[in-house]
Amino acid sequence: MDISVVIPLLNEQDALGELHDWIAKVMQSNHFLYEIIFIDDGSTDNSWQIITQLAAENPNVKGIRFLKNFGKSQALHAGFEKASGSVVITMDADLQDNPDEIPELYNMIVTGGFDLVSGWKKVRYDSVISKNLPSKLFNWAARKTSGIQLNDFNCGLKAYKLEVVKNIDVNGEMHRYIPVLAKNAGFLNISEKVVQHQARKYGETKFGMNRFIHGFLDLITIWFLSRFGKRPMHLFGALGFIMFAIGFGFALYLGIDKLFLNPTGRLITERPQFYLSLSTMIIGTQFFVAGFLGEIILRTKSDKKRYLIKAEIN
Repeated sequence: MDISVVIPLLNEQDALGELHDWIAKVMQSNHFLYEIIFIDDGSTDNSWQIITQLAAENPNVKGIRFLKNFGKSQALHAGFEKASGSVVITMDADLQDNPDEIPELYNMIVTGGFDLVSGWKKVRYDSVISKNLPSKLFNWAARKTSGIQLNDFNCGLKAYKLEVVKNIDVNGEMHRYIPVLAKNAGFLNISEKVVQHQARKYGETKFGMNRFIHGFLDLITIWFLSRFGKRPMHLFGALGFIMFAIGFGFALYLGIDKLFLNPTGRLITERPQFYLSLSTMIIGTQFFVAGFLGEIILRTKSDKKRYLIKAEIN
């Protein structure tokens, strides 16, 4: 198998047939051995019926249908588990990603030696206010935080070595940061390619402005996981120790002051400094315990699926 095309989708019944025919034409003209894996993320239209019909007509089409909408990250995770091609291509189902880009992306992985190639929609046909400007800000923050110099982290059109998708865990809404996940897993040869972006032909976008708020929150999460994901005690333990030491030192000073320096003064419990030091020690202890629990959870973590499959086409 040369290429696995993984396509997550939600309510894209109008675009699926045209997208399939376009991909199949590209594959046949380049003599690729391929599979197309559609992941129906809980569609409420006729998307699954169309996928079933395409699979009956083309044995290279496979499908996974979720019991409900679990999100794009979970859909990609399911597609990655099923993929078997030496190169895995991901793309959106709304026809805004151009299948004609597939051969060059494939060659960049196979002959260029890259682990991951991310598409860069340099010219976009989206709203400037609702998508373009927030996307530029989001990508700038992602570059600064991750150290990966990509211009478009969130482009759905990407190419991967099979080893990459089999060794990363895409969960939550981390599909935006797959290059960062790949880097954290040790795949450092990451590049990008300018790709053609097309105006949406059918339906409406599934994403609003809230995706950028969630994106920035996820960026903080992945920054933390990159730095301390495998050693939470290094952060929480250090913070806890420092805060406890400060609080204990201040409480010790108050005790010495009351016993030896000013025995006729106010009671310790009447001084607000006592409660500040007590609070600091309690918070420090909680930080330390959080780090300790994080280490325990990390060592007992089990790999559980985060989606339920309703139907599948092999």
